[in-house]
Amino acid sequence: MQARPVDYSRTTITELMIPSYANFGGKIHGGLLLSLMDKVAYACASRHAGTYCVTVSVGAVDFLQPVDVGDLVSLMASVNYVGRTSLVVGIRVNSENVQTREVRHTNTSYFTMVAKGEDGNPAEVPPLMLESYDDVRRFATAVYRRRVRGELLDNMAAFSERFTIDEEVRAALANERCVLHVK
Repeated sequence: MQARPVDYSRTTITELMIPSYANFGGKIHGGLLLSLMDKVAYACASRHAGTYCVTVSVGAVDFLQPVDVGDLVSLMASVNYVGRTSLVVGIRVNSENVQTREVRHTNTSYFTMVAKGEDGNPAEVPPLMLESYDDVRRFATAVYRRRVRGELLDNMAAFSERFTIDEEVRAALANERCVLHVK
């Protein structure tokens, strides 16, 4: 299977934010932005894989700036990492005020996608050709993020398995906004 460069599947979607997209606070609903992010992740991953892809996980989504009605939102996606059947798509979201031309970075997230074959089973994806410093940095960062995430999940599972309400836990919760009412 021949490697494909990052540019082969780089995808940008731009959409005008209309009043029906607003939440009760008058800003664009975060769920709509997540839906657009999923859409661009699918398009980017499917371009690289040459087949249908599904979302299997979404990295942290921190909304750094609100998006206003009337803004143009651009979602820029690129494949940052590929495994045997999985791909990590990095997405940067910018919001542009069309009157002032001010562009604001609203969030960045990473979607892990899995390629599916016609039989519905995971399908092998082409390797990723890294042609620039940024390509290599993004790939290496994805490898690191994957390792750290695995360690975090293992640590959280171990914490949960051995959890007891002892003095250490009581001390950790002492300054939190909770009231322990457990005997």
